[in-house]
Amino acid sequence: MIDPPYRTVAVASTFSPRFVQVIAEAKRIRDRLCQELHLIYVGKRDDETIQKFTGALRELELPADSPIHYQEGDPAVAILEAARANEIDLVVAGALEKEAALRQFLGNVARRLVREASCSVMLITKPDHQPKQLSRIVLMAEYSEHGLAALHKALRLSALERCEKLFVIRVFTTFDEARAKARKKSAKGGNRAPRTLEEEEVALEQFIDSAGHTDVPIEARCIRGNTGYAVLDFVQSVEANMLVVPADPKTAGLPVHMEWATDVIPCNLWVIR
Repeated sequence: MIDPPYRTVAVASTFSPRFVQVIAEAKRIRDRLCQELHLIYVGKRDDETIQKFTGALRELELPADSPIHYQEGDPAVAILEAARANEIDLVVAGALEKEAALRQFLGNVARRLVREASCSVMLITKPDHQPKQLSRIVLMAEYSEHGLAALHKALRLSALERCEKLFVIRVFTTFDEARAKARKKSAKGGNRAPRTLEEEEVALEQFIDSAGHTDVPIEARCIRGNTGYAVLDFVQSVEANMLVVPADPKTAGLPVHMEWATDVIPCNLWVIR
């Protein structure tokens, strides 16, 4: 099999009631996407913390000498600093602060990781000691070299999870439709010209085909909607387990149409930088 796309994954650990479950999820991601698992702990290294980590590593059958990076200070800042200092490629953390009105809201630390991390981030909404299969994954398609690399990563995870379906989607707005009509009237074209819905559907299929052969069941969808919340509604409608969002590694935060995901999270979220 091709080498994992990431060298190191680090789980942002606290001694919360979900402490072991979050590490279990990070172990699953290490097995799928990474070579090494590290741990980041916000706080002091003392006999008590050493004992807790030793017990968790033993319980999950992880190497006793797994690197643990201790960092004091504000939790979000400490995790971000530890990730940068130790050249972490992917940070895994718990996500939820509360649930209300069929919406799940990010906690402050998770929100800052999504917005400010220079590496990829994966947020787990409901970590489990025995991680549940990621049976339905949704990828936001981005027509770029980085977007294609994100598709390859999503395909790898989907294959190893024996995913039932990978949805690769684009949002088509009324503004896009108006621009396409204006283009037709002015007879302007080119690769970057506004697309009609039919042209967008063809472009999406071509983007998927450019990744090469795969046995992963893929469904391409162009979703009509005027805001990014159309993605939220779609993810919930197909009962997806994970939403994958490519984000420019040179720019902080998420793409403008996905900014809502720094507050509301429909399922596990994987931001690829």
